[in-house]
Amino acid sequence: MNASNFASKRPDWNSRGRTINCVIRRSPVATEPSESLHEVVMPKDFLKGAKDHYDVIVIGSGLAGLTSANTLARAGHSVLLLEHHYQLGGMATWFKRQNGHIFDISLHGFPIGMIKSCRKYWTQEIADSIVQLKGVRFENPQFSIETTFDRKDFTRLITEDFGVPHETVDEFFTTARKMNFFDDQGTTTRELFERFFPDRDDVVRLLMEPITYANGSTLEDPAITYGIVFSNFMSKGVYTFQGGTDKLINQMKAEMENNGVDIRIRSEVEKIEVGPDRRVSAVVVNGRRITCGAVLSNANIKQTIFNLVGEENFDPAFVEEAQAVRLNTSSCQVYIALKPGESFDHCGDLLFHSEHRGFDIDAIMSRDISSRTFSFYYPETRPGHDRYVIVSSTNARFEDWAQLPEDEYEASKKDLCETTLDCLEQYVPNIREKVDHIEAATPRTFKYYTRHIRGASFGTKFEGLAASKGLPEQISGLFHAGSVGIIMSGWLGAVNYGVIVSNDVDKYLTPAAASV
Repeated sequence: MNASNFASKRPDWNSRGRTINCVIRRSPVATEPSESLHEVVMPKDFLKGAKDHYDVIVIGSGLAGLTSANTLARAGHSVLLLEHHYQLGGMATWFKRQNGHIFDISLHGFPIGMIKSCRKYWTQEIADSIVQLKGVRFENPQFSIETTFDRKDFTRLITEDFGVPHETVDEFFTTARKMNFFDDQGTTTRELFERFFPDRDDVVRLLMEPITYANGSTLEDPAITYGIVFSNFMSKGVYTFQGGTDKLINQMKAEMENNGVDIRIRSEVEKIEVGPDRRVSAVVVNGRRITCGAVLSNANIKQTIFNLVGEENFDPAFVEEAQAVRLNTSSCQVYIALKPGESFDHCGDLLFHSEHRGFDIDAIMSRDISSRTFSFYYPETRPGHDRYVIVSSTNARFEDWAQLPEDEYEASKKDLCETTLDCLEQYVPNIREKVDHIEAATPRTFKYYTRHIRGASFGTKFEGLAASKGLPEQISGLFHAGSVGIIMSGWLGAVNYGVIVSNDVDKYLTPAAASV
């Protein structure tokens, strides 16, 4: 990988008398093809050898897109997977830096159900690399605890440490576990907590904060979105992929190629064509038209409707509903690598740190950061790789970063790095002396590399699911699988939604077989 395509190096900057290699991630600057001795170096044709027609074209290679492409290829369909970036994965991706450092993008924690889904829809080899994270910590003004993050341990904590009657805790977990898509959507998560834990902002914080960090949930979202996601985690705890995201995505790529998926990177779709009969007919990608029987978009649902297809192709009522879909929030991250040979004591796997009292969504997303989630990567996280890495994640609003002048934007990213090290010092003493590389990402970064509107790393609010599922009713052969409605967010939600939608695509392409 050419790291210069992912970040632009800035001059070293001094921090408390010590030099830290700070990199500011920025959008690469487009340049004209070079010309030398009257010879023009032509850009590479990333669609060279691609066919003129496919059964299915999948747009985007997030986990939902990858899983859809693989599932449809297994079913015998010809599949073209188009990704605008130079590597696959969407938010499930990674990048490399000098001195052998590898960073995973975003928090990678998911429920145990990921093992079954990967075994069934990917490979046993991928499923075998999923391991439990047993050290989940909370450090804030109200409590300091470490947990295995499952129902048994949470029940113990809430009853013994927080003094809530066991009957109340058990009823809460049972209620959350029974929630499903068909339940009343009018009850909010706030009302759910008020029913079981009135005036207990400490209990609410313990139960709510990790889910907010994971998918941007708020207390005003439908309770079912919280209950379903939380119960999935409470089943057996939090899991991750041992070996790093690079290993996972490369294994997925190999499996797709083995099943015949035609994978194309640096291939940005400009338009999804719809015929007079309101059926998809083709996509235009890198200026080339390729016809197809169906399109499955893994792009943001609003981007799919308004940018790739065009609202003129939909019913006015559907357009109005789609316009009302609210985008979820975004993220900031700080990536920190220690010098070769340096290490830190075990700090847990995930650490939810806050200086703020109580669960406060505005404080969590504020640019004046008081809450961070640290992911600690040890050598055993990526076997064969002896480096220690820390990734700090914070929820963020796109509007807080979008319009900053360039000098203020760069200064804010430097400050983000600096304050993160300040916070980290209490968990990793002398962190500045150990740091070899540090850089920051903001909602602007995620918008550039994922093409998601407003850098919405958590997709849409719950109403986005109806828009996503309603596409085939508006335009025949048009499908969507992506981060919508919180429930379909995260690694497990994305994989499972990819499977659900790819089955719908298969039925559409083979109606005779579907009716048997």
